[in-house]
Amino acid sequence: MTGGASRAGILGAEARVNAGTTTGASTSGRLMPHDEGDKWSLRLQHAVSAFVDEPRGSIEEADQVLKEVAERFADAVTRRRRTLRTSWQTPGDDKADTEQLRLALRDYRELTERLLKI
Repeated sequence: MTGGASRAGILGAEARVNAGTTTGASTSGRLMPHDEGDKWSLRLQHAVSAFVDEPRGSIEEADQVLKEVAERFADAVTRRRRTLRTSWQTPGDDKADTEQLRLALRDYRELTERLLKI
C-alpha cells in the first residue's frame, strides 16, 4: 500500500462520515477536525517512507496510527450519538414535538448511512 492510498483511505473515510448537515450542536457535520486527519496522514506517510530503512518500526508506527484513528473515530461517533439523543430525549418531556422527532430520525439515518458507506 502506498502513502497516497493510505492517506486517501483515512481521509476518504473521514470525509464520507463528515458529509452532510446536522441539527445538533455541530453545524458543520464534522466528526473530526481536518488538522487531526492531516496529522495522522503525515505520520502514516512517514511510516511508509521509512519502511526501507526500518521495516518493523514502520509497521509498528502504521499500527499505532490506525489504532489512534479508530479510537478517535469511535469516540467521535459516540459523542455524535449522544448529541442526537439529547435532541429528542429531554427529561420529563414524554411528548417531544413531532418535527423534532422527524429531524432527529433524519440525522440518525444520515449518520448511519454515511458510516455504512465507509
